[in-house]
Amino acid sequence: MTTPDHDLRHHGDAEVRADGAGLVDLAVNVRTGTPPQWLREHLAATLGDLAAYPDGTAARAAVAARHGRPVAEVLLTSGAAEAFVLLARVLTPSHIIVVHPQFTEPEAALRDAGHAVRRVLLTPADGFRLGAVPEEADLVVLGNPTNPTSVLHPAAAVAALARPGRTLVIDEAFMDTVPGETESLAAVRELPGQVVVLRSLTKTWGLAGLRIGYVLGPAALIAALGAAQPLWPVSTPALAAAEACSAPEALAEAEQAAQDLAVHRDHLLKGLAAFPAVRVHGEPAASFVLVELPDAAAVRARLREHGFAVRRGDTFPGLGPDWLRIAVRDPATTDRFLAALDAVLGAGPHPS
Repeated sequence: MTTPDHDLRHHGDAEVRADGAGLVDLAVNVRTGTPPQWLREHLAATLGDLAAYPDGTAARAAVAARHGRPVAEVLLTSGAAEAFVLLARVLTPSHIIVVHPQFTEPEAALRDAGHAVRRVLLTPADGFRLGAVPEEADLVVLGNPTNPTSVLHPAAAVAALARPGRTLVIDEAFMDTVPGETESLAAVRELPGQVVVLRSLTKTWGLAGLRIGYVLGPAALIAALGAAQPLWPVSTPALAAAEACSAPEALAEAEQAAQDLAVHRDHLLKGLAAFPAVRVHGEPAASFVLVELPDAAAVRARLREHGFAVRRGDTFPGLGPDWLRIAVRDPATTDRFLAALDAVLGAGPHPS
């Protein structure tokens, strides 16, 4: 098995550790101001129940109802990232394709489990749009919307990758940042082969430290993945979060947050368009924007001097040293970032 040519274990939180702790965080894609107060209070109320072992019955039912699926097709996990490890351990594919650039943890988990991985690289010239996948692939992994490109693939294009004898894994960790979740396959059950959708509560609800996500898929595969989990893998507070964040009121709040995010993203994109050296490929649809610019590593370092942390792009297969990922924030924060970028690039004034 070949050694990965990118640091697949590098994640955005590394930008704000240690000497980056005081920086404005544009490297991690967790919504600012979260968890909301009502969710904090709800989680705090579970502390009196910690003497009992976790019971995921209610949370699993709530997630199933939220997506219109039977409970047997839902598995709660210690963050969506756990699901990649479970899939790598349980599945026995012969021809694996991971569609890049995307979140690197799926490939890392597959390699750690001893699998050989081939890559399909989407290109900036084509706006990182989804392309052809080798027909012999019996495991295909992709993100939608994709981290780090922020491109949202049409549901029909993703569904067209389903085949008898193929497991199609779709990482929808950022789908709740899209108004209406328009291209989600979370509720779709009739496609050929095994279609698996992964979701996370980390990004919209600010629960990265709590570790809660879930898998949606065929009941037999869900049972096999569950059998590979350790006992009680999801804590009582995390189960409470999964149940609460699946309630109608929470879904309405998430939808409003997604709509606000779209406005804030447009503000960032308009500001970036004022810099001739900065290029955005495709149509960003999630809570971050991927940009190409010369000498991005030096720009990233100088932005830190101006108080801002952004995510390096060269750890993603298909990208290189001229790429940065920038989280979408409120317009005031964005304007301060654009002023810092202006100082770094010397590109002249930007529109406010």
